[in-house]
Amino acid sequence: MILLLVESPTKAKTLGKFLGKDYRVLASFGHVRDLPKRELGVDVEHNFEPKYVVPTKAKKVIAELKKESAKADQTILASDEDREGESIAWHLQEALKLKNPQRIVFHEITKSAIENALKNPRHIDMNLVNAQQARRVLDRIVGYKLSPFLWKKVAKGLSAGRVQSVALRLIVEKEREIEKFVAVEYWNLETTLKKNNTEFKASLTKNNGKVIDKLEIKTKEEADKILQALNGSDYVVESVEKKETKRHPAPPFTTSTLQQAAWQRYKFSAKTTMSLAQRLYEEGNITYHRTDSLNLSEVSLTAAKDFIFNQYGQNYWAGKAVKYKTKDGSAQEAHEAIRPAYAEKTPESLGLTDARQLKLYTLIWQRFMASQMAPAVFDSVSSDIQASNFTFRATGQTIKFDGFLKVYPTKTEETILPPLEKNDKLNLVKLEALQHFTEPPARYTEASLVKALEKHGIGRPSTYASIITAITIRNYVAENDQKRLFPSEMGTIVNDVLVKNFPEIVDVDFTAKMEKELDEVAEGKDTWEKTCKDFYKPFAKNLEEKYKEVIKSDLTQKTDKVCPKCGAPLIERLGRFGRFYACSKFPECKHTESVEGDPDTLNISCPKCKEGKITGKRTKKGKTFYGCNRFPKCDFALWDKPINELCPKCDSLLIQKTKTKIKCSNKECDYTKED
Repeated sequence: MILLLVESPTKAKTLGKFLGKDYRVLASFGHVRDLPKRELGVDVEHNFEPKYVVPTKAKKVIAELKKESAKADQTILASDEDREGESIAWHLQEALKLKNPQRIVFHEITKSAIENALKNPRHIDMNLVNAQQARRVLDRIVGYKLSPFLWKKVAKGLSAGRVQSVALRLIVEKEREIEKFVAVEYWNLETTLKKNNTEFKASLTKNNGKVIDKLEIKTKEEADKILQALNGSDYVVESVEKKETKRHPAPPFTTSTLQQAAWQRYKFSAKTTMSLAQRLYEEGNITYHRTDSLNLSEVSLTAAKDFIFNQYGQNYWAGKAVKYKTKDGSAQEAHEAIRPAYAEKTPESLGLTDARQLKLYTLIWQRFMASQMAPAVFDSVSSDIQASNFTFRATGQTIKFDGFLKVYPTKTEETILPPLEKNDKLNLVKLEALQHFTEPPARYTEASLVKALEKHGIGRPSTYASIITAITIRNYVAENDQKRLFPSEMGTIVNDVLVKNFPEIVDVDFTAKMEKELDEVAEGKDTWEKTCKDFYKPFAKNLEEKYKEVIKSDLTQKTDKVCPKCGAPLIERLGRFGRFYACSKFPECKHTESVEGDPDTLNISCPKCKEGKITGKRTKKGKTFYGCNRFPKCDFALWDKPINELCPKCDSLLIQKTKTKIKCSNKECDYTKED
């Protein structure tokens, strides 16, 4: 009997379908060894030797796997093909005391891929293991050394992370850009013209042949002068340019672009996208989902061609197999882009019952298929229209051939102009001056933050989701109603402390350099011990100095309020979850209460106790909910944000389910309304 070990039971079940009775497939349920939770677990004095322990939850699994491996004729390790997967395989080897186990890898869970992998086994790649070990050790050192510094100098319960702190810095700096932004007023002139009963719009572009800059018309007075100068003018077509334009399809997905597209189309968080993709991969529906490669196998290219020919016709195929290459030199081209495991399995034919999985699979299937299709062709028309000394520009676009848009539809507006010829005189319908203001930089969404992390070389495909999750759970960052990220007050304070005292730790270029060093370890060009040593020596020296130099931040403010328990003055403090009132006699008196006017405190009375106010809270895992600020005296809580309005049917609070949909919070009441 051959024992095949993978990470998850879902993956084990799928693999079991392809393998015969000679194989037994079992799951390790992820990592079976890790650094201890309550201590550093790294001997910084002796070559950064890590102290690995078997977590309590993994002990039963290890006992079972040891028993099964002892009975097996051969044990094969088949964890994922990235550094994390290689590390899991090594930890299994160590925990089970396996001697030279075989290691197989594959990027898709299909019969042919598994059979090919079994024919080409290898040993564990210790370079990949060492790269993962270096990352784990570095992250542990930063987290366990910097967090106590924050506890002592800022507030208890805070934490710092090597890569997460850089992501936080990006968000804080974006917020400061927005705060400094000063809106600039500008105007543009737009005219509605008509020919043969067809109306169309044209915008002012030139004055006496000179191009008018977007911000050139600064005031209403300036705009009115142009309106006056145009009064009574004839609008005559000066030129017409017609040309055919093409729009080419985007490459298939990488981890980063999949997370961005899933957020843009479905508002899936990076964590949700990766969780859904994990299931799709483990069930054999897509290729491996942690990748920065755009490579596509010859088999998949042929399958895509055949499907396009049969389903849409030869003219919809690109004419040749389209191969894409990533611009990132560190991308692993041996991997593939994210694509369906079987091109012919359309979303409709797959039989997925989970609606979100189906949405993500549809996105992946469409993007892959579109990448091998012909470009969309448009007929574009642009016309310059003269009026007095001014020139207006009208543009139109119609789809001539939909090409890849047939499979992967995107927002494409058709603007139809009437047939225009030089010297045509047009009828004026309307001429107006429109006021605008420049917009501040947009806050990051999860999608744009992932894009920024990738652009700066921070993190790797497997880490983007965990980076965002970490800074959210720590309450350093929150989402507004438009799902855009902004820093909390504590997040800003922590960032400023780190930037001032540990500039290298939160430096974008330094963190990107560390990623390259980890890549070199993975390629066998450097050792993980040297990488850790080069980082730790200057870091430890600086940390020791900062403990002496930095004075504890005073995050308290006096108030005129009195503690209802002991009569002592209340002070306003800043804690991990925001501002709150606390008794000045703490720890003798432990009374606390919410700050009035706290943005997380809603002006809604608690319907249960009638005394408290509903306030935004977070679970230990960072999920937002809404509860009474008199907890634990009152345990009223809701997952959805309530509005200050009662249900006309049952008098329960109404909750905002979506931007437009309002429902009753009482599950037994069916009241809903569109806002």
